[in-house]
Amino acid sequence: MHKESTTIYHIIAFVTVAIWGSTFISTKLLIHAGLAPDQIFVFRFLIAYVLMLGISFFGKKKDEWRRWWSHSWKDEAIMLLLGITGGSAYFLTENEALRYSTATNVSLIVCSCPLFTMILLRLLFRETRLNSKQVLGTVLSFVGMTVVVLNGKFLLQLSPLGDMLAFSACLAWAFYTLFMKMVADKYSSFYITRKVFFYGLITMLPYYMIKPGFPLSSQLLTPMVIGNFIFLGVLASLICFLTWTWCVYHLGAMKATNYIYVNPITTIFFASVILKETITPYFIIGTICILIGLFLSSKSEMS
Repeated sequence: MHKESTTIYHIIAFVTVAIWGSTFISTKLLIHAGLAPDQIFVFRFLIAYVLMLGISFFGKKKDEWRRWWSHSWKDEAIMLLLGITGGSAYFLTENEALRYSTATNVSLIVCSCPLFTMILLRLLFRETRLNSKQVLGTVLSFVGMTVVVLNGKFLLQLSPLGDMLAFSACLAWAFYTLFMKMVADKYSSFYITRKVFFYGLITMLPYYMIKPGFPLSSQLLTPMVIGNFIFLGVLASLICFLTWTWCVYHLGAMKATNYIYVNPITTIFFASVILKETITPYFIIGTICILIGLFLSSKSEMS
């Protein structure tokens, strides 16, 4: 890890996850417009990938940006795994989970990703050390996230299939962060992100073999739909995946992933502003716990 100040990377990680939290609103609006979750995923990744291809071949002449294959087949395999865990598998399992389980269950399970990332880091990377501040910060942020998501309603409706799919999405993102740790110091953020979009789209093809057809609607041409797709494709996908790769490299996998706990905070905040949903005292208490937990984690030495 670099010794220079990491303040800017903490800010970027926070803003990145805050933007991801707001994508819930855009996705909800697009679903109301008649699009399916898988269509939304494909279009946002396709927009980002096409833009990155354009930048690669018509922008500045950087060999790393124009590179098509990784330095080795092992690295290329990791890029494939990044596309699956951070793209097709994550989005499909999360969206399918919502069909069988409640939004509360899915949010609670998926946003517990940092806890599982911490465990996987310790199991798979023996040189990783867990100190008391890191563990306390992660657990405190998890408690705060739980308070925000449950919102005072402590009755969970168990749904084995839906909850298992949500847990799969949680593990997918945890492994995405770990795979990112393996290549972040070998390739530029631009190259890694472009490969994530490519393999994320390619690995969606088996899904459409099971679910034939990709019906389109004239509603895609409305300003609302176009505007939300620009937001999802350009800002939430292209830019945010770039900044997330950058943050994982500079902060380390665990510190960066802890910011996932911010996701429900920004989702509820934007829902209150755009959808006029009510913010409760539980939201405020949970947010305070999350922020204290993030502060403690940022002071630890673990990467």
